[in-house]
Parts: sequence; C-alpha cells; structure tokens
Amino acid sequence: MVISTEPFESDRLHLKPGSEETQSTDYSIVLSRDFASPLKGGDSLSQRLESFRPSRIFILTESNLKSYAEKLEASLDLSVPVQIIYFQGGETSKHLDQLGPVFNAIIEGGVDRKSLLIALGGGVVGDFAGFVAATILRGIPFIQIPTTLLAMVDSSVGGKVAVNTGRGKNMVGAFYHPRLVWCNLSTLDTLPDAEWSCGLAEMAKHAMLESSGKLRQALVDSADSIRSPETLAPRIIESMAVKAYVVARDEKEAGLRACLNLGHTTAHGIESLTDYGRFSHGQAVSRGLVTAMLLSRDRGYASEIVEANLRMMEMLKLPMDTAGLEAKDLWNHMKYDKKNVDGEIRFVLFGRDGLELSVPVEFEQFEKAWKEQKASRG
Repeated sequence: MVISTEPFESDRLHLKPGSEETQSTDYSIVLSRDFASPLKGGDSLSQRLESFRPSRIFILTESNLKSYAEKLEASLDLSVPVQIIYFQGGETSKHLDQLGPVFNAIIEGGVDRKSLLIALGGGVVGDFAGFVAATILRGIPFIQIPTTLLAMVDSSVGGKVAVNTGRGKNMVGAFYHPRLVWCNLSTLDTLPDAEWSCGLAEMAKHAMLESSGKLRQALVDSADSIRSPETLAPRIIESMAVKAYVVARDEKEAGLRACLNLGHTTAHGIESLTDYGRFSHGQAVSRGLVTAMLLSRDRGYASEIVEANLRMMEMLKLPMDTAGLEAKDLWNHMKYDKKNVDGEIRFVLFGRDGLELSVPVEFEQFEKAWKEQKASRG
C-alpha cells in the first residue's frame, strides 16, 4: 500500500474528498500570516467569503479566543452582518447538551440557508461548529480557521465533525466538509509547548505513513527551527497533503482512512487509563507511535525505517516514554477500542509487505514492545 501526497503549492492545496463511488464538494486549504491575505498572494479571506454570497456570517469560537475573534471580525471587509457567538470551550464543552444555547443564538441572529458559519479555534471548536453547521437548517456552509497546529494538520481537513455524549466521545456526528480552510500561522505564536507536541506528533505520523520517506527527512532537517513560520509553513502543507491524499480516496472511513489511526490503539488505552486528564490526545498518540513502530519491527518491518522514524521523533522532542503505566493495565483499557474485532485488539501496523490496517495483536506481543519502550525511553 503506497501513501503519497495530493499535489500542493508552497502555501495552499486543493482537496477533493471522495472515494471510488462518490465525490464531495472540493475546497481549498490556504496558509496565511493573518486574517487577510495568503502567504504568496491571491484572493483575500474577505474576497473568498464574499464569493460564497452569504446573507450573514456567524463566528463560533471559545470564550478564551475573544481577542482572535475580534481581530477576525475587524479584518473582514464585508457587506453582510457578522455576529460572534462564544461558548465555554474545552473537550467537556463539546457535548450534546451544549448545542441548545448555540442553536438558539444562531436562530435569534436570523440564520437562513445562505448564512455562513466560521469555526475559529482548535479541534474542539472545529468539531463542535462543524456539527452545528451540518445540522442547523439541515446544513449551512462553514469554513474552518484553525488556531492550533494539530487542528491545522488534522481535524480541519477531512470533514469529520461530532459532539460527545454521556456515553462516549464523538458518538454523534457527521461527515461534513468546510468550504474553505484558512490557516493563520500567527495564531501559533502563543501556542503552549504541550500543544506543539500534539501537532508535531500528528505531523510525525503523517511522515511515517508517506511511503517515500521525503516528509520524514524534511521534518528531521527542519527540527531545530520548526517553530519558525518560514520553516513550519511548508511542513504544514506537506503534512496536510498526506491526509488530503487519504481523504480523497476514502472520505467516509471505509478502508484506507483507517491508516490515520496509526499509534491510536495504545493512545486510546493511555487516555482511558488516565481518565483523559493527564495527557493530551497528541501526547498519548506520540507514545503510541513508538509502540506501533516496535510492534511493526517485530512483524518484519525494516528496522532501519523504524529507527529513522524514532530518530525523527527524538529530533522533534516528542514524548516517547511509557509514563509509568503498566502493560496489563493499558491492555484492559484497550479492550474497548472501536477498532477491535470479535474481541481481538487490533492495531494499524507495518509489516514486511507494508501497511496493514487491522492487525490482531496478542497481549504477549504488546507487553514485549511496551517493556522495550520502557527500557529505552523510560
């Protein structure tokens, strides 16, 4: 199985999500240093919004992003009303129970089917706002303006939107693509170190999946200055292009898109075992990628590629330790992973013949890899 990248330019790419049977509305992903113009010129954000001919615009964002929301509103040169709607934010607020007040605020604001919703924030905002857009009036157009590195390279691309319920994360959702993704790199200037780890772990995962090794080498070469906008911009667009390649071939997770779960079986166990409070999702995935590499090597995947991938993670200063967690405890929490089949715990792994999307793993195999990870990484 070969995974490549969709064609891209230095500051933008165009995504055509679909599968062998269907094709969804395509959209552009644009990098910028502000809420006005792309890095390399072209239509401004306001011009792009005007091209959708909206009747009014709603900006949905977290309360703690008020300064960005006000900057965005002030930068827009539009002839239609713009209204900012705030919600508390955070994973606990991405809940079915929180939809009512937001729906009511949008309805009271005069929403119609020509209205446009802007999701301004990280992955939580994108998921929540995307679900609002998908369901209010049976669907209105929306755009993503991600403000975290993880949201830029992951959740803003691909069209998965959802809210949580009392029985689980992302249990109520839809596949609903934005009309535009606008990445303002200046919003990363205040990003905490933990959030950088989340985004870089996702970029490392995409580099592991990309078959030529070029993305891995680019990340290694850029590691010392990765937070510089000039260095980061091409790495972001390359990473997005990997996910765009996958989504263009398997929009609704019927097969290939499962590859994006590399590292996630262990990660979900880590999150569940620690009650979703000790580690961010990206920090858990980073540790899970190490486990996946060791399990892959034990299945015949080339040891030199495994070592190159682990070296890339070291260069990016990603968490690679076992966090003091025991294999047996993790295994008990991994039993409830959605990728499992007939009680078997399944991993996305590499082997002699390349990537495999659903590999049954026995506890003894996992324990061996986890012990090696603990011995070498702590």
